[in-house]
Amino acid sequence: MQRIARSRGNPRRLGSVIPPAKRAPSGRYNSRGRGAKIAATVPRESGWSVDRASGTRLRMRRVTVKARYVKAAGKGAGRAHLAYLERDGVTREGTPGRLYSTFSDEVDRDAFLDRGIDDGHQFRFIVAPEDGARYADLKPFTRDLMARVETDLGTTLDWVAVDHHDTGHPHVHVIVRGVTEDGKTLNIAGDYIAHGLRHRASEVLTRDLGHQTERELQRQLETEVDAERLTRLDRALIGQARDGVVGLRLSGVTNDAGRDYQQLLIARARQLERMGLAKATEPLRWSLSPDAEATLRAMGERGDIIKTMHRTMQRTGDERSPELYTVHDNGPLKAAIVGRVAGRGLADEMAEHRYVIVDGIDSRSHYAGLGAADDQLPIGSIVRLSNAPTTARTADRTIAEVAAANGGRYSPDRHSFFDGKASDTYIEMHVRRLEALRRTAGVVDRDVIGEWRIAPDHLDRAARYEAQRAAERPVTIETLSTLPLQQQVTIDAPTWLDRQLTREVEHDKATSGFGHDVRRAMAQRQQWLIEQGLVQRTDNGMVAFDRDLVDQLRRREVARAAGQLSKELGLQFAETEPGRLIEGTYKRAIDLASGRYALIERSLEFSLVPWRPVLEKQLERYVSGHAIGESISWTIGRQPSGPSR
Repeated sequence: MQRIARSRGNPRRLGSVIPPAKRAPSGRYNSRGRGAKIAATVPRESGWSVDRASGTRLRMRRVTVKARYVKAAGKGAGRAHLAYLERDGVTREGTPGRLYSTFSDEVDRDAFLDRGIDDGHQFRFIVAPEDGARYADLKPFTRDLMARVETDLGTTLDWVAVDHHDTGHPHVHVIVRGVTEDGKTLNIAGDYIAHGLRHRASEVLTRDLGHQTERELQRQLETEVDAERLTRLDRALIGQARDGVVGLRLSGVTNDAGRDYQQLLIARARQLERMGLAKATEPLRWSLSPDAEATLRAMGERGDIIKTMHRTMQRTGDERSPELYTVHDNGPLKAAIVGRVAGRGLADEMAEHRYVIVDGIDSRSHYAGLGAADDQLPIGSIVRLSNAPTTARTADRTIAEVAAANGGRYSPDRHSFFDGKASDTYIEMHVRRLEALRRTAGVVDRDVIGEWRIAPDHLDRAARYEAQRAAERPVTIETLSTLPLQQQVTIDAPTWLDRQLTREVEHDKATSGFGHDVRRAMAQRQQWLIEQGLVQRTDNGMVAFDRDLVDQLRRREVARAAGQLSKELGLQFAETEPGRLIEGTYKRAIDLASGRYALIERSLEFSLVPWRPVLEKQLERYVSGHAIGESISWTIGRQPSGPSR
């Protein structure tokens, strides 16, 4: 991520990073060969000027630009990024964002991705006009900006953009393909990204809204005096400090504007003193706390989070008082969180670090940072958040024990000999763990005969691997139900409410907020089950739940889905049994209320079995596995000779 620096000084040729031999007479740089770095002659911002007629000091309006160069942004990664940009709730009206471009207000996302599927890179920009809230629509601003950029670079760009109003600071996300109009590689000079793009945006903003006057800036700075965040006044104080001490005497300040600005700095220093971030050492002289900047930045981030939570809960129609907001953006969770997903989004829109807001059954609203986790959490779904593991797993300990007894080597045969009671399925689970450690972390390696070499410090290596993953993705998300609470009340399928009623799983619920909603939904679900004859009231008025109620409901739902698929496929449905070998061709995933199922097809019949992520890339391939409870232990391989059963 690169924050665009503030521009100062005289006009300068921004293409000076290119060797002179490649310079075209026009001052631009033509594409030669496979690709060339393209830049342009653009003046840098020159600060304040004076209007001769009125004597008013003016300056161009400010725009913040962040830029990111993304390699191999193929269709998969690009789709996830654009889907997040178009997520629900980012417009002023709280509706999903819509991609637009030069001539269209609604761009076909798939068509843009298809055009760029083989691109080596793309550029991603966030453009935030300082006065963006004054625009009724940011599209004209963005189109004017990109037209000027195309003129500077001397090529038509293939770009899409989406406006965001969900943070309180309106901004635009612009995605530019890394190719020129003639199909060559587009490499934009770093100096143009750092200064030229920002200057062009400032030009457009100033043309639309007029120059910013000194008095207008004064009014803006006055609002920063009491702010609980890092402000421009704070940066000025820190910049003027010597050895952590700043003096603000008025001697030497000769004009009214300078005195007004100095008074604002004094007022801010006194506010920092009240906040415990500065200490007066003598009149108009303060010693600044060494961690003042970090503390103010953290306070600002927390304030933004609280505002985001408040807007989210307002949209759900279930507002909470601020004292019921809990922020878990730093450090581990104090306890697991269970509740419904009220909102989600990007905490860091350049690094794509994400967050989720959970309306907890403890009546509190929780904000949790997810790091780089690729969450796909539908709004309204029921989830459980917990800390990601940071220590070696039980499987790692077993592997280390087997290897220690076999000269540092592990194989399924050695495991079976070590533990005669270990089933093939249990051993296969350990093999999958080793394969994951080999592919993603290089913790172990495998020799030509298929045996694994296990280092003496295997547990330490596995623990470091888990700790690294936890640093990138600190929270583990377990989806308890993809169905919103009220949809679970009358659906003829197993639900999270049923697991609560039968005490298969049980969570403490508050008597207010979402906890109260869950209690009420459980009562409604119980009544529906009675009406369906699935549970009975006893003579003393109590309700008796069968232990296999959830299994009954699951079988009913799967049977209905299988009946429809049987007509569609012209095949008979074969119900799976615990321990039975399941084999065939994986055709597709089927989403039911009780979860995702894999359609496994054979020559005369098919099965619906619990889906696992390992199947994601195995479409149309032969798979086999054993049913274990509600899941399947899969083996990916070639179909054996002979007809399929």
